[in-house]
This record gives sequence, C-alpha cells and structure tokens, in this order.
Amino acid sequence: MTVDLIMPSLFFEDFRLGQKFITRARTVTEADVVNFAGLSWDHNQLHTNREYAESTRFGERIAHGLLGVIIHAGLSYQLTEDSILALLELSWKFKAPIFIGDTIHVEQVVEDLKESSQPDRGILTFDKKIINQKGDVLQTGKTTLLIAKRKSEVGSRRSEARN
Repeated sequence: MTVDLIMPSLFFEDFRLGQKFITRARTVTEADVVNFAGLSWDHNQLHTNREYAESTRFGERIAHGLLGVIIHAGLSYQLTEDSILALLELSWKFKAPIFIGDTIHVEQVVEDLKESSQPDRGILTFDKKIINQKGDVLQTGKTTLLIAKRKSEVGSRRSEARN
C-alpha cells in the first residue's frame, strides 16, 4: 500500500481504492478543550476540573470525544477543500482518550468509490484513524462524502453523450 501526502482539492476521479492519506499533525490544547466546552455546553468535570480528573482512571483532564471528531474534520478537510459537496454519513468509535497536549493526526484510506446518479459527482468512503504522537489509535471511523468531479471530465462526458 502506498502512502500519499495530502494535497488540496482532489476530485472524485483522483481517488483509487486502498489509497492512503496522512494529514498534518495538530496539538490539542487546553484552549481547545475550554472553547469546545463553552461551544457545546458540555462542562463534564472530566474535561473541565483538573482536581476531579486527577482522581479518575485517566489521572488528568481529557478532551471531549467529539472534539476529536471535529479536529479530525479540520485536518482532513484540505484533501477535498474545493470538491466536497456534502458529508453524507459518519460512523465513529472512541478507543482511547485524547489528552491535553497530545499531538494527533489522521490516517485515512479510500474504502469505497461509487458513481452518483448525477454525472458531476461521486460518493467516496474513507476508513479513518486518529493517532497520537505515540502511535496510539485513539478514534476510528468511516466517513462518506459526496465529491465533485472535475468540470472538464463532466463536460467531455456530456459532449460524448450528445454525439
């Protein structure tokens, strides 16, 4: 399996089954957790109370699980920045906590490619992993996206259909 670095704005026809992409890494900060707590109204003490969190099995505060999903989306976004039309489906599992100070990245593999009923787009499914600086897999999931095809490709297919 080859590993390709993420480049911006790939379109449906640029992907192939088994293709692997690795995002840049990002460190999860205390500000991220505090801001997410305020935005989501999730002020669970495991995320917001240092003394409480120290008494848990984690021994320290952890990031919200959904914050990991959101950070994953931002890290992955550059791959389809100009071609994504919609997020169709998300299936996610939380394997281990994300700690404040963890540096995470996303590894994603093209699991499925399907033609859409409309000729200018296709359906792309990724198998994903959020991995920390130690190599631990923290979260896994699948995302299914509606992705645009290149305009030149669609235009040439329409011309062929008319001839």
